[in-house]
Amino acid sequence: MRIVFAGTPHAAVPSLDALHADHDIVAVLTRPDAPVGRKRILTPSPVKARAEALGLPVLEAARLRGEVIEQLRALEADAVAVVAYGAIAGPRALATTRLGWFNLHFSLLPQYRGAAPVQRALMDGRTESGLTVFRIDEGMDTGPVVLQRRLPLPQEDAGAVLADFAVTGAGLLAEAFAALEAGTAQQAPQTGEPSHAAKIEPDEARLDFGEPAARVLARSRGVSPSPGAWALLDGQRAKVAALTEAQPDDPHPAPGALRTTGDGAVVVGTGDGPVRIGRIQPFGKPAREAAEFLRGRPDAQFETGDAHE
Repeated sequence: MRIVFAGTPHAAVPSLDALHADHDIVAVLTRPDAPVGRKRILTPSPVKARAEALGLPVLEAARLRGEVIEQLRALEADAVAVVAYGAIAGPRALATTRLGWFNLHFSLLPQYRGAAPVQRALMDGRTESGLTVFRIDEGMDTGPVVLQRRLPLPQEDAGAVLADFAVTGAGLLAEAFAALEAGTAQQAPQTGEPSHAAKIEPDEARLDFGEPAARVLARSRGVSPSPGAWALLDGQRAKVAALTEAQPDDPHPAPGALRTTGDGAVVVGTGDGPVRIGRIQPFGKPAREAAEFLRGRPDAQFETGDAHE
């Protein structure tokens, strides 16, 4: 089929590769180059970089309106494949192809509709999630389902889970487009209770070590690597990373307090037991291994309370 691929981040690249192997990608639609890093260097999206490496034409648009609509219509594509593009397709955009726009979403819709389905599922402590390919309509992730796949949700950070789901999802998207090409694709209405997965705001990334360990770890996984977990230390934000479950013989400090374990690791107390912590970056200072930080601040203690009331 003649396909336009719409995507932006690293998580979309495996799907671009999978569809490029089987179909005619007539254009790749992605968001414009964006400033990256402290020096704010304009940098192409991962999808744009991959498209150029494959020799595919690229369209850049932050919004689906005006000239880009005419460009899409002129391509006479059969369908658009969407993976984390980052802009809403309105009625005029959706009318530019013969079969429609089809999105790979990283949840079992209608659960976790929105921008951060994996992150929110991890934050909620879920142990299972999945993938959905659906036809986009005018709602927010409300269109009919073409394919779904249920998957275990690893107890890893969101970045690692997204990378795994991106690879598996590429195969599911390719399967869906093979069915579309053959005319055998089914499109069933979504069923079940919907939930929503809004973008993670920085304030939501605060860890309150007064909460139970399971909730602390779940939040840490969901907000890592972006926007990144933090906790209050001396009244200022300190970034914290690499939180894991404690070992049975680890010490049990008070909530927010830090202690060294018998094997040289560091634990921080929570509302019902310790968790291990790998790195700490106090405000305005470089990140350090937690053990190194604690040697210089043996009395350090994170503030607790009022984070998620």
